Amino acid sequence: MADIFVTYHTSILICGLIATLFLLQLIIADIVLFFNKHLAGHPIESDHQSFVFRATRAHANTNESIAIYILLLLFGLLSQSAPDWLAFSSGLYGIARLAHMSFYYMNLQLARSCAFGLGLIGLLSMLITGLTAWV
Repeated sequence: MADIFVTYHTSILICGLIATLFLLQLIIADIVLFFNKHLAGHPIESDHQSFVFRATRAHANTNESIAIYILLLLFGLLSQSAPDWLAFSSGLYGIARLAHMSFYYMNLQLARSCAFGLGLIGLLSMLITGLTAWV
């Protein structure tokens, strides 16, 4: 079992970095909400000109895909897929999420959409990597 940690150390490290990014998004959203005196449980106005909206949506969007990432990473690890390819795919997803967050904060909608698409490619690549281990 310890061999899996050695073989997939890069993918596991990337998973930790993505978790750090996710935590950072949560902290930024909470700080922005706090300083804007937003009452917990009240809806946030849907306005892309508002940083409060963009910060909370960036976090929510990552929250929507993080479970898929974790499941695909586990699938890749447990199916003993190609370690380098799994690390590359995982890193692609992580870089795309960082870009997506940054572009969301800066309100660059086309760039944000491209980063989201790149993240989907990373997830699909993780799936393919896991599936090819079974062939």
